Amino acid sequence: MSETSFRDPQSGGSLILAWQAKAKTILIVGGGAVAAGRVFSALEADANVTVVAPALCAELQHRADNKQIQWHERVFEDRDLDDASMVLTAISDRDESRRIATMCRERRIPVNAADINDLCDFWFMSTHRDHSVQIAVSTNSKAPRLANRIRRTVASALPRGTGLAVEKIGRLRQRIREVDPSPTNGKRRMNWLTQLCDYWPIEQLARMDSDNIDDLLAAYVQQADPQSVTIAHDSAPQSPTLASKTNGTQTPDKATNCTRGSLVLVGAGVGDPDLLTVKAHRELRHADIVLADKLIPEAVLSIISCEIYTARKFPGAASEAQDDLNQRGLAELAQGKRVVRLKQGDPFVYGRGGEEILFYRSHGYEAEIVPGLSSAINGPGLCGIPVTHRGVADQVLVVSGANRNGDLPTVPEYVSTRTLVILMAVKRLPDIFQLLSNASYPDSLPLAIVERAGCPDQRTVRATLGSIVDTVERVGHNAPGLIVAGNAVNVLSDAAIQDRFLDSSVAGLHSGE
Repeated sequence: MSETSFRDPQSGGSLILAWQAKAKTILIVGGGAVAAGRVFSALEADANVTVVAPALCAELQHRADNKQIQWHERVFEDRDLDDASMVLTAISDRDESRRIATMCRERRIPVNAADINDLCDFWFMSTHRDHSVQIAVSTNSKAPRLANRIRRTVASALPRGTGLAVEKIGRLRQRIREVDPSPTNGKRRMNWLTQLCDYWPIEQLARMDSDNIDDLLAAYVQQADPQSVTIAHDSAPQSPTLASKTNGTQTPDKATNCTRGSLVLVGAGVGDPDLLTVKAHRELRHADIVLADKLIPEAVLSIISCEIYTARKFPGAASEAQDDLNQRGLAELAQGKRVVRLKQGDPFVYGRGGEEILFYRSHGYEAEIVPGLSSAINGPGLCGIPVTHRGVADQVLVVSGANRNGDLPTVPEYVSTRTLVILMAVKRLPDIFQLLSNASYPDSLPLAIVERAGCPDQRTVRATLGSIVDTVERVGHNAPGLIVAGNAVNVLSDAAIQDRFLDSSVAGLHSGE
């Protein structure tokens, strides 16, 4: 008999399994943050979760209040093991953890003791979840932190809509089993589904709707090629991963053989085109049309060579202008164009970027995101104001002075080491003064108005909370601007800083004003 060469096993690994815990009782000993993480994982596996602990952290208390878990408000007792299919300890008492683990082994109950590897029958892995797709990375307890990095790398490489694609294929597979349940036809079912799963783009599978599934089912019954079915392209995959990397070109729809438009949401930063990201420059060069906010500085607009459509935003008509931009974007995308939506600062810092993502997603388009420098942090910095400074300011609060319906923001009580940045509020200075006074902000607190940060005509008006209203009435205001309040305002305001960042009309308006 001839020798056959087989692969030698590599020792030192773990047996990787997907444990079916549905309706089984998992006992968790402990009520802190680690226990909360274990509870969440168990609940996602549809287990019945029992927690034993004298007290619970806020998350576990929420789950107990909402009947997601059963809580025994006491320390562990041996009888708690009676109905357990699995035990997880997350307590600081290592001796008690060891005692519990020993009892579990005597009863043949799998056990995991947090941070005590030699007591564990299994380890928790770094996991990624997207619908029914679960990806787990284990370093066999050698480098848990590195496992998180590996998991992120793997997850970021997944095609957009992977989880939804699995859900849709699962529905189709179930339908096929219903119309062709015979065990003898298993190979036929597998071969036909293989054509679909191995050769169709995952993004297209994710876009299948109920009609597509009906058509594919009919194709299976007739044993027709799955490619004979056209996948609709007017619904986008709702995956946690926002967008695939692109090279500035439109995306061909392989299942429909047509070209779809593509959308990029770009942050314009603080006003200086030199402070745009490299990717933002590239997207603006590759765009077929740019939909721009009204306050985008001319210096940024000047680097764009394609058509620019500017939002018509006027007081009291912001929503109408937003709707106009959205509809123009849809029209351009329907023509297969590469649309860049250019927003001031960073799109997700009081820029309504999230609303636009959801709007376009509801119409079948997923935007690629290009962040920009936010004026909330970088505007003060460009004008010589660090929002944090050791020994002076150790926290930053950013609020909008123009919330929905024109409401003023909610500001917590004054803290001397906090820097407060208020966007879109200079025109409401008297109201802001009263708001801060009501929150115990002292009249002597340094305050600055940063105007047109990053532009050639940027200006800083410095005063105090008690004098800022009169100061602005005297020197005027050049929009757009933001308010910075806190002891960090003047921490760098020596003569050099004053000469560089203050124009002659406000010279001398420092903390002593």
